[in-house]
Amino acid sequence: MGLAALALADSRFPGGGHVHSGGVEEASSRGLLRSTADLREFLRGRLFAAGSLQAVFAAAAAHAAQRGVHSGHWADLDAELDARTPSPAQREASRAQGRGMLRAGRAAWPSPVLDRVVAETPRPHQPVVLGVLAASAGSPPREAALIAGYLAISGPASAGVRLLGLDPFEANAALVALSAELDQIADEAARVAGLTSAELPAPGAPALDLLAEAHDRHHREEVRLFAS
Repeated sequence: MGLAALALADSRFPGGGHVHSGGVEEASSRGLLRSTADLREFLRGRLFAAGSLQAVFAAAAAHAAQRGVHSGHWADLDAELDARTPSPAQREASRAQGRGMLRAGRAAWPSPVLDRVVAETPRPHQPVVLGVLAASAGSPPREAALIAGYLAISGPASAGVRLLGLDPFEANAALVALSAELDQIADEAARVAGLTSAELPAPGAPALDLLAEAHDRHHREEVRLFAS
């Protein structure tokens, strides 16, 4: 994995991911997440749901960016990810992070492909932007999938420490324990990266959707630490 991929996966990359808990804040406020053991199970479930979806679309975007695509492809890809994200709050969080990643990525890896993406969909989803940036920096689809899957759980792991005061060493160990599962998801995402947008897998997570909607409602009523 090259420096570009490491930079994209780094929590210090100014893509805006640090303000999103991925459902951890709402789950903890409801008493559903109290310990490192709870966090471990939450992260595993999130990886195989949201993480898998994001990995698939990041890999597909990287594959498309590398081979060149016909006009309209990026709008199709973005629309298909929209359709696989039932929660409006989740869609907004993804697009907000996409906007942040786009701004930071354009400064580091300016690319005509990014310009075409924005021309077709002004507020692209984060995994689409991530895949294009990874490809522009020379990373293959599998690396794009690895980054997307990792980001789907690393942010929530950090949120667990900040919200619950969990031992950061134990939280990090819970994250690292998912290495084999993350590799599995990246392998599958790379395998299907060349499918048409409509044929891409659609893993769902109704619980995460409900948590996102509840958090969005509560965020409008009271101050929350995280945007989602």
